[in-house]
Amino acid sequence: MTVRTTARVGLGARVRSATALLGGFAATSAAHLGAIASGASVLQNATKPALMPLLAAHSVAAARKAGREAPKLLAPALLLSAGGDVLLQLKNDPAFLAGMGSFAAAHVCYVTMFVKRGALTDRRRALVVAAAYATAWVALVGQLWPDLGDLRVPVAGYSLLLASTAVTSAGLGWRTGLGGALFLLSDTLIATQLAKWRELPGHQFWIMATYVLAQYLLADGTLRHQDRLHHEGTEPRTA
Repeated sequence: MTVRTTARVGLGARVRSATALLGGFAATSAAHLGAIASGASVLQNATKPALMPLLAAHSVAAARKAGREAPKLLAPALLLSAGGDVLLQLKNDPAFLAGMGSFAAAHVCYVTMFVKRGALTDRRRALVVAAAYATAWVALVGQLWPDLGDLRVPVAGYSLLLASTAVTSAGLGWRTGLGGALFLLSDTLIATQLAKWRELPGHQFWIMATYVLAQYLLADGTLRHQDRLHHEGTEPRTA
């Protein structure tokens, strides 16, 4: 077997791996959302922990398919989110706070990665986006505050990190920007549950639908941004 043939075989295997993992993520997401819609709690609990590990594995495989390594903080952000998903399934206060902490660590990874990859390069745009999200954050926390009880400070702190992800994600393009906005929407729906506000029809379905799409757009948008920087010859060495 020649070197060229070996390279083609290896590339084909990477392409198949990335495609299979993306298919697995899509199928598991559909099964999870279907389980929520149908009230199949066992299937919900079985599929939720697999979502973010599948997306993390796909992101790594997709980057390797392009001949590169995935951004260093992308997989940790997704896997920390998976930890949060598992902890929130336990449905008790200590697990909820631990799950919030795991998601907070995921947002630290996201914000750090986006900043290192140039999210704040256009300072004027970043300030406009930050001002918009800051206004939304103040209004939302102000409305929720009286109804959150002992969770006021943890929710306020976590939501500030969440808004930071939304702000910095917008600096890498519309995909990551939309992902950050949808993540904020998903967790806002959770916050309204905590405050015992009236729920939307299919409230839990929309929480997970926006969350799954948000994470996919954050991962896919980051990889596309990496490809663009690589072709321009400006890809950072870290992040």
